[in-house]
Amino acid sequence: MNITAGGNAPVRQVRAKHLLYILLGTAAILLVPLVAMQFTSEVNWTGSDFIVAGALLGGAGMLLELATSKLRTRRTRMIAGAVILLGLLFVWGELAVGLVGSPFAGS
Repeated sequence: MNITAGGNAPVRQVRAKHLLYILLGTAAILLVPLVAMQFTSEVNWTGSDFIVAGALLGGAGMLLELATSKLRTRRTRMIAGAVILLGLLFVWGELAVGLVGSPFAGS
């Protein structure tokens, strides 16, 4: 279903099917460290690590879906996508190794 928002160009709505794909993709990505923990002691995630990673990945996926559904031009979608992905990478890096030394930085 298409809706118009302030102009003549149709804008996609966020669909439940896309949200399901985001959740399944997030779960698939989180299976990688879960499986790795079974074979090596180098990967040592706790339950809170999985929760934070799931929130980051799922949140970024939902923001990307929202951006692609609400923004009209390809250029603005690309810019919004790049900002979202760079934000995800920055937060992930800060939590993992402490890029800027915040209190949440990993060791």
